[in-house]
Amino acid sequence: MTGPVVVGLDASPVSMTAAWWAAREAAERRLPVLLLHSWTTQPLDVPVPQEALSKQRYGGQVLQRAQAELLHRHAGLTVTTDLVAEHATQALLDLSETASMLVLGSRGHGALARFLLGSVSLHVLGLTQCPAVTVRAGDPAVEEGWGRPAAPGRDEVLVGVPGDGPAATSLLEFAFAAAQVRGKRVRAVRALSPASVAAHPHTAFEHSVTEERARLAEQLAPWREKYPDVAVVERVEKGSPAQALLSEAEHSRLTVVGRRRHPSPLTWKLGPVAHAALHHMPCPVAVVPHH
Repeated sequence: MTGPVVVGLDASPVSMTAAWWAAREAAERRLPVLLLHSWTTQPLDVPVPQEALSKQRYGGQVLQRAQAELLHRHAGLTVTTDLVAEHATQALLDLSETASMLVLGSRGHGALARFLLGSVSLHVLGLTQCPAVTVRAGDPAVEEGWGRPAAPGRDEVLVGVPGDGPAATSLLEFAFAAAQVRGKRVRAVRALSPASVAAHPHTAFEHSVTEERARLAEQLAPWREKYPDVAVVERVEKGSPAQALLSEAEHSRLTVVGRRRHPSPLTWKLGPVAHAALHHMPCPVAVVPHH
């Protein structure tokens, strides 16, 4: 990764939490941060005193305040700003072609909340060319060191590992790199579908579990070799991929899920695993596009 960590920024506490996470991530990876504000896509719940300031001036002030705060916390960090007129969705998607990752704010559990305005977050997550991370407001693992206490026990990068192929490669590459810069371990989870559970008697099912564990270990072997300092926990769980991932989330500091690239922007979708993670995970969620 060499491109910037791009943050979609408005004046809300949600987007500032995302900027805090992005700044720490960029500092650990020695990457620059780019703060983006679309002055034509300002959220309805952020007051804009039209009589005193234009939207453009307001957006510029939002960026300047955030830039100053991040530089105060990370003295060696490079932070640039971009005030744009185009819609936030398009601006972020354009930047995703060269960015290392995009970082978006999420307002909490229960639903994927609005980012900036309307369905910006959802469209960006479904169409981005680089990994996109959603950061939940109030997450103590994100806000520790920013006036919040530490989050004990949150010391894993959780990744759902699909079958062999480009999907597994993309997700494992991101997960192991993230674990290395954080000094954390990877928890790699493989699901055995409910159909497999129901179709096999106990002895046959245990054999299937053994086979899946062997497959998972084989997939992880080259990444263990590439990242020898990263500890790894391997788990094969009964249930759907979403259920398996959620059942292993207790110690997750970051969860990594995949999203298939689609040939047309009209056919994009996130899939059930990404949806479940975005709605229910108690930590930032990275959605990694793959072929």
